[in-house]
Amino acid sequence: MRICVLGLGYVGAVSAACLSQEGHEVIGVDPEPAKVDLINAGKSPIIEKDVGSIIEKQVAAGRLAATTDVAAAVGQADLSIVCVGTPSRANGDIELKFVRRVCEQIGAALRHHQGAPAVVFRSTMLPGTMRNVVIPALEASSGRRAGVEFGVCINPEFLREGSAVHDYYNPPKTVIGELNRASGDLLATLYARITAPLIRTDVETAEMVKYADNAWHALKVGFANEIGNLCKGVEVDSHRVMDIFCQDTKLNLSPYYLKPGYAFGGSCLPKDLRALLYKAKTLDVAVPILSAILPSNEQQLERGVRAVIEMGSKKVGILGFSFKAGTDDLRESPVVDLTERLIGKGYDLRIYDRNVNLARIHGANRDYILNHIPHISRLMVSSIDEVLDHARTIVIGNSAAEFRDVPRRLGDGQSIIDLVRVTDSRSVNGVYEGICW
Repeated sequence: MRICVLGLGYVGAVSAACLSQEGHEVIGVDPEPAKVDLINAGKSPIIEKDVGSIIEKQVAAGRLAATTDVAAAVGQADLSIVCVGTPSRANGDIELKFVRRVCEQIGAALRHHQGAPAVVFRSTMLPGTMRNVVIPALEASSGRRAGVEFGVCINPEFLREGSAVHDYYNPPKTVIGELNRASGDLLATLYARITAPLIRTDVETAEMVKYADNAWHALKVGFANEIGNLCKGVEVDSHRVMDIFCQDTKLNLSPYYLKPGYAFGGSCLPKDLRALLYKAKTLDVAVPILSAILPSNEQQLERGVRAVIEMGSKKVGILGFSFKAGTDDLRESPVVDLTERLIGKGYDLRIYDRNVNLARIHGANRDYILNHIPHISRLMVSSIDEVLDHARTIVIGNSAAEFRDVPRRLGDGQSIIDLVRVTDSRSVNGVYEGICW
C-alpha cells in the first residue's frame, strides 16, 4: 500500500519506519527540512531503540522517503496517516491550528486525488475534535464528502518511549474509530499480521479511549507513590506490598470495579479508606489522590439525587436497595443514602428488594433494618409491580436480574434513573437517565 505519514516526530517516525518494514511504500512529510533530510539520509530524527536501523534499511531498500511537499505525498497515497501535535489545556488553541492547517493541506491535495483515499489520525485529540474540527476542515478544503468520497478514521497509538518498536508490533489493543466501513477495512489491513484485539468503533469513542488510558496510567503512578509514602511511614517495604497487590489479577488488575455507575458502599471500602486516611494524617503523610476518593464518591451520590429531582415527580420507586445485587447488606449502601435524602426532601417512596425483604423476616440484617432504618423499612413493598403502580420515577439501584425487563414495563409518563446500566440504552431526556452514560 502507498502510505503518507504526516508529522515526523516521535509517533510519526516510529509509524513510518515500522510501516515501511512491513513492506509498504511510505513517504513521510514534515515542514522541518532537517527531519526530512535525516530520513532521506537513512537516519532517524528521534532517539529510539531500533528505529535508526529500520530507517537505514528501508531507505536503502527504496520503501521509505521523506518530503516537505504535502500535496505531492497525499496526492499519491492510498492512506494518509496524521501524527501532528495534539491539544492540551495549556496550548490547545495553538495546536488545533496545526490540526486545522494540516487538514486544509490534505484537503487541497484530495481535490485532485483520483481515488477514494482514507485519512487516518494517530494524533491524540479530545472527543469531538474529529467531528467538529477535522472532518469539517477536510470537507471544506477538499470539496468532497467525508465517508463517501474519502474515508476518515482515528487510530490512537499505544507506544511507550524506549520500547516503541516493540509496542508497535505488540500493542495491548488496536482501536479503529471509523466514519465509514470502507476506510476502517482499509486501515485494518495494516494490522492483519499483528496479534492483538482489533476493536472497531465510532470516532468519539476512539478519541476518548486514549485519554482514559493515559489518565489511568497517571492515576496508577500516583496511587502507587502514595501507598509507597504510607508504607515508608509505617516502615513496610512498599515494593513488596505492591508486588503482592499486582499478583491479584481477578480484582486489582482486571476489569472489575472499572464500569461506570453509582457510588461505592458496603462494609469494607468506605471504612478501610477512612482508616488509611486517618493513619496518613497521624504520620503527616500527604495523600491527595486517596483523600479525593470519598469526596468524588459523594459527588456521585449527589448526582443521583439531582437526577431524581430533575425528573420532576414526587412519586418515586426504588428497585434494589442493598449495596450489591445478591446480598442483603445495607451497610453504607449508597441507595440507602439516596433514599434517606429523598425522604428528607418530602418524596413519596416505595422500595423493593427481594433479598432485603427476606432479611427483614429472618436474615442477619433484620435488627439493622427494623431498628436502624425503620422509617425506610415501612416503605418497603413485596413486588416490582407495587413499585411500578405507585411511581412516576423508577430508580434501579442494583443489578439484580429481575430488574432487566423493567424498562419494557413502563407506562405512559413513567421514567427510569438507572444507576447500574440494566440496559444498553443511552440517556434519553425525560425517559431514561443513565447515571453516567
